[in-house]
Amino acid sequence: MPDSRANFDSYLNIRNAYAPSFDPSGKRVAFLMDVTGVPQVWLIDAKGGWPRQLTFFDERVSLVSWRPTGNQLLFAMDEGGSERHQLYLIDLDAGGEVRALTDSPHVMHIFGGWSPDGASVAYASNERNPAHFDVYVMEVPGGAARMVYQNDGSNSVAAWTRDGSGLVISRDVTSRYNDLTYVDIATGDTRPLSPDGDLASYGSLSWDSEGKGLYLTTNRDREYSALSWMDAASGELAVLAEPPWDVEAASLSPDGGSIAYVADEAGYSRLFVRDLKSQSETAVKGLPTGTLQNPRGPAAIEWSPDGTTLALTANGAAANANVWLYDVESGAARQLTIADTGGIDGGSFVEPQLVQFPTFDGRDIPAFLYAPEGVKADGSNAVIMSVHGGPEGQERPSFNAQYQYFVSRGYCVLAPNVRGSSGYGRTYIHLDDVRLRMDSVRDLESAWNWLKDSGWADPNRVAVMGGSYGGFMVLAAITSYPDLWAAAVELYGIADFETFLENTSSYRRKLRESEYGNLEDDGDFLREISPIHYVDRITAPLLVLHGATDPRVPISETEQIVEALRSQDKVVEYVRFEDEGHGFVKRGNRLTATSAVSDFFDRHL
Repeated sequence: MPDSRANFDSYLNIRNAYAPSFDPSGKRVAFLMDVTGVPQVWLIDAKGGWPRQLTFFDERVSLVSWRPTGNQLLFAMDEGGSERHQLYLIDLDAGGEVRALTDSPHVMHIFGGWSPDGASVAYASNERNPAHFDVYVMEVPGGAARMVYQNDGSNSVAAWTRDGSGLVISRDVTSRYNDLTYVDIATGDTRPLSPDGDLASYGSLSWDSEGKGLYLTTNRDREYSALSWMDAASGELAVLAEPPWDVEAASLSPDGGSIAYVADEAGYSRLFVRDLKSQSETAVKGLPTGTLQNPRGPAAIEWSPDGTTLALTANGAAANANVWLYDVESGAARQLTIADTGGIDGGSFVEPQLVQFPTFDGRDIPAFLYAPEGVKADGSNAVIMSVHGGPEGQERPSFNAQYQYFVSRGYCVLAPNVRGSSGYGRTYIHLDDVRLRMDSVRDLESAWNWLKDSGWADPNRVAVMGGSYGGFMVLAAITSYPDLWAAAVELYGIADFETFLENTSSYRRKLRESEYGNLEDDGDFLREISPIHYVDRITAPLLVLHGATDPRVPISETEQIVEALRSQDKVVEYVRFEDEGHGFVKRGNRLTATSAVSDFFDRHL
């Protein structure tokens, strides 16, 4: 390990600017940035310059959207990581006054967009029943919310019609697949848009200029999501672009003449602009290598109102997130925001290698390997294996301050996309469903073997860490293959599938059952694979961290594994955060968490 250790406090000072939204003139851009320690709303001139902060809260702001007309912005914010987001309006004509549009602290509100005329907003809410989300429309400001769509299940707003008379509702069928329904706002009449019974995912919806169909991304009848047009009357699809990877996001220009879309190529985002008349397309160049993902969300691209410019978030493994603008006519991309790197030389950040390792059934598993400069595969390295959550998540080359910090301390980081990860097709994502669950854990054993056989790791100094579902993977790894790991870090993960399914938020249980199985049909199997029953096998020292207000994985999952380990005098350390939910957002808590993790690895690796 280096004698001079970088302080993680410096890495916490690395900022991220993301989620841009144009004002109606296209001359200003609102965005989120975490300068204060939690994301807040900022404003910058589209030509560049010094940004201005618009919100000043101690809690995170999760989105910002400019009203299509006027000088007002909507944003969403929760409290303590509860995910019970409320909606607010900033009135710049009133000196930046903030007013609450919703005021139900125990209810979740999922923003669904402004009406085209800017008079109303649509959102989904579980106000009627905590387990179900209905759709509401509210006139802004001051109008009462009116339920326009009631349906048991997880419903959200996918798109407004161009004339503002109707909405497209997305209803989750499983954790991966959804269906589409049209609802007339005035009458409440509905009709299905997607074929009944087809398991497919639909996203990035925009009505065409004539209102006859929708541009969208979908994997209906195919392995990967393609850019398509769907006839609103018949549901028939016309495929416009079908790269051998998922199209992860798309955005139609205001005049309906062009569409921008993003392909997920082995984890890297590639942006294209397609002329819908000629069907010719341009591959956008000049952006940092990495992804177009927001640090806390999926890829998103937005057109300026005049259709000349695209705003996006560029986020690379070696480049912290910033807002970029792309001029469609000139083909020039430029960085708009300058989120600080905390005094750390950006040239010290490491780009990962995209590697593959063979697993037990002959498949090759993709992974990103981060290694300090000059480090060689000589069998002497300490390696942290980092397992993503989801389970349908995907490890991608986005900026990760914690990875960069570990590398600066001399560690290598291997971040695999084990079976069940998204981004590699429909077949791959289902390879860990229900009774295939432990096959993904076998992939971790294969990753360990590859690290040893390739020389990248000292086999006595390999640790495993992960959060959420990745936390389950950590516990499963150290109970299934206890001799492989020198240390383990588990963050807000699942210890017992029975208690998890019983105690997770009611709106999530059914969707999780489609992935994990249900207690009635699969209870015996879920008990068989739950790590809580195999605590006696654990030999690796374990560090566990969790937020007390977590609505996804209840903190009881962590506390029962800690209690079980302590009852057997196992080595376990536990850090609990009273004001965090599923993940750690506040700067002080992130400092505490990563310092605890780093000190733990230093002691045990």
